[in-house]
Amino acid sequence: MFYNNPYLEQCLEGPFSLFRDLPDREKELLVQDHVCTSLKRGEMIFHEGSRPAGLYCLAIGKVKVYKQGVCGREQIIRMVRPQGLIGYAAFFAGSTYTASAVALEDSGICRFDRDPFMKLIRRNPDLSVKLMRMMALELSFSNTRTVSLTQKHIRGRLAESLLVLLDTYGVENDGRTIKAYVSREDLACFSNMTTSNAIRTLSMFATESVIALEGKKISIVDQTRLEKISHMG
Repeated sequence: MFYNNPYLEQCLEGPFSLFRDLPDREKELLVQDHVCTSLKRGEMIFHEGSRPAGLYCLAIGKVKVYKQGVCGREQIIRMVRPQGLIGYAAFFAGSTYTASAVALEDSGICRFDRDPFMKLIRRNPDLSVKLMRMMALELSFSNTRTVSLTQKHIRGRLAESLLVLLDTYGVENDGRTIKAYVSREDLACFSNMTTSNAIRTLSMFATESVIALEGKKISIVDQTRLEKISHMG
């Protein structure tokens, strides 16, 4: 199938896309009503409390989904990787967004309109099952993170966050540098700790040769030990 936009091609044909196995005639339903947009680092996709204009798919780049907490402090709920869907809970529920989404780096997104998308999932039970599985996995992840962020000590929380980033984005060609350059503040918000505690704990991990630091780059030196720290909490 020919695409006139590289973002659209990534969303429908990328290696992690839920739509890549759809027949062309069903992909055409999505293509008929879509908008593709380039985002600069820090640009918002949607705000907490707003209503969905459609279903968003991340084509390239990285996105964080977060809620505003007490005194305006952010809590990052999840990091989105390319071909991931964003804001789908509000989209399917027909409700307002319960969190906000912003680009962590220069990114590209596609927005699919509601009517053709709902028509597609009614036609295709396999796609419906894939969506249910995706949502079930996300719920399981959220439940596990809730326990971790409230019961683990600082070292355990930060170790788990680094492992989540590793699993979500993979590594560079060197085989150990996480392919996500996350600010210390964002890493702290993802780990439910202050920025100063995140910086201090990262430095401790580096001193212990568990990780290596170079600017925003974080390399995993001893993944087994990092997993043990996360597990011990």
